[in-house]
Amino acid sequence: MAVDGPVVQVRGEAYREVPPELARFAVTATARDRDREATLTRLAERAAAIRVLLDGAGPVVARRETGDLRVRPETRRSGERVVAWHGSVTTTVTVTDFTALGELMLRLADQDQVEVAGPWWELRPDSPAHREARHAAITDALQRAREYAEALGAHVTSLIELADAGPADRPMFARAAFDVGSGGGPPELELDPQPQTVQAAVQARFTISDPVLG
Repeated sequence: MAVDGPVVQVRGEAYREVPPELARFAVTATARDRDREATLTRLAERAAAIRVLLDGAGPVVARRETGDLRVRPETRRSGERVVAWHGSVTTTVTVTDFTALGELMLRLADQDQVEVAGPWWELRPDSPAHREARHAAITDALQRAREYAEALGAHVTSLIELADAGPADRPMFARAAFDVGSGGGPPELELDPQPQTVQAAVQARFTISDPVLG
């Protein structure tokens, strides 16, 4: 594509910190017994107890996915004799109501032989924050081009090319603290949702009018 006149190439960038929209955490039930059937039975019972609690949470739980089921034998070092069986199953839970998140995690962690990990904060894939950052990056590119043109006594006349050059968002993790009240009540889990970093960058080429160099 032939271009008439001078060209300026710029990079436009935008950086935003926005509140998270999703929180994910993992809850893992475990069981161990010398008998394999007993291990599987206990694991199934503990997984069912987790399901009951999640069912009772209602709309607080936006999504849950069960995976990473493991059953393995424990053997003696000197041979293959099985001395115990270990079982575990992990469920990943997605929550959108952060006000109930700490209470739900504590209720799950209070179950027998259950481990809770997380939360991890995220934005929705279709979050408006991504679109707003891209728009801001384009505005920044245009502003930079105009500043370069003005420094030369010229002005921007047209856009030649615009390409996305945005970096990936950086994942953010949670800060959590257990607070046991002095009144002897149940512990409270204080969660501080971390702002999510949203970044966008574009490469743009503009034509400008003839500069005034004298």
